[in-house]
Amino acid sequence: MLNVDDLIEFYHFEPLPVEGGLFRQVYVSPETVPQTALPERYAHDKPLGTAILYLFTTDPNSFSAMHKLPSDEIYHFYLGDPVELLQLYPDGHSERVILGQDILHGQHVQYVVSREVWMGSHLLPGGQFALMGTTMAPGFTNDDYIGGEREALIKQYPEEADRLTQLTRPGEPLSMP
Repeated sequence: MLNVDDLIEFYHFEPLPVEGGLFRQVYVSPETVPQTALPERYAHDKPLGTAILYLFTTDPNSFSAMHKLPSDEIYHFYLGDPVELLQLYPDGHSERVILGQDILHGQHVQYVVSREVWMGSHLLPGGQFALMGTTMAPGFTNDDYIGGEREALIKQYPEEADRLTQLTRPGEPLSMP
């Protein structure tokens, strides 16, 4: 039976800076979108697509902190225990989705988070691990990541205050190095 240590060793997972959890980038398209075709905030070309593997564990810091991205992100659930994905929409409403294998009871093995929607996720209580992946097109680059500031998000989405307290890291950077 697989365990967390086996997965970490097999995939050579490393801590994901700022966002949290463990990850390994498994694909970066050799083809790019030229910088001239991108918004001004980009000072470089972007890969056409990227993919990562992502691992949640029972470590208290093993969660995906609230963030948003300029492109849709597709989540893929592979193994393990269910994960809750919180989304905060620009119009002020929120949605919680469960990623997992129990598809006949509403869980999702694949789910798309739309661009510019705040997202954060964590292993549900009682779980031991979850192996997931995400893909993006155009591909992810560090300057895509916009981290969520706890107090600002709670002010805009007060009904999610408890979950936002769990899915933010005060005092931590809000952008990738």
